[in-house]
Amino acid sequence: MRDGTTGEPDRAVGELSARVHTALRGGGLDAEPLVELACLMEEWGVSTPVTRELLERPAAGLTDADLVRLGETLLEGIGFRPTFALEPGLLTSLEEALKVVERDVRAAGITGTLRMIVPDWDPMGAAWVEFQGICQGNGLGPGADALWGVADATQEVVMEAIWRTWPVCPVHDRGLRAEPEDGIAVWRCTGDGTHTVAPVGGLPSGRRRRSSPGRRGPAS
Repeated sequence: MRDGTTGEPDRAVGELSARVHTALRGGGLDAEPLVELACLMEEWGVSTPVTRELLERPAAGLTDADLVRLGETLLEGIGFRPTFALEPGLLTSLEEALKVVERDVRAAGITGTLRMIVPDWDPMGAAWVEFQGICQGNGLGPGADALWGVADATQEVVMEAIWRTWPVCPVHDRGLRAEPEDGIAVWRCTGDGTHTVAPVGGLPSGRRRRSSPGRRGPAS
């Protein structure tokens, strides 16, 4: 809610927000967590019409429709986003995207276990691309651009594992980078920055044209 706030208030807001979100999805939302969350916001100097309504109106007078309206507006106002733990279905789009990216990995003759995980060591509850037991770079949140984000994350972890650039332009032997183009994710050659090689998932089969065992690092 506020930059620089940490510790118990953050945990309390997170726990209350999760309770409200779960109750909104499953039914049975009552006023107690809403009022507690509104109190915390007011204590932090975040006063809104919703927090004031929750604190000023008798809880007994709030209808089910009122609670849903106030709960949804309250969560939206604090920028709440459900985690993969709260909404496992949010992971599905990333897993499906990884299947597409995996076609490019296999097209290069790269073998090894590739999967999407939500590790318990990430305090943010992000999803990570894991290759051969390695996670590298940054995790992906529920709001990530699925195919572009997964392609970028996969490139980083695969290069960390194989110790060379991947994928590589079959024409220029330069690294590619994943970028959005006209609403789709593509692999673009880093040689001139404008040469699009293929959509993500559509790289041609075949190993890289020249072996460069000593070269490693980002494709850009």
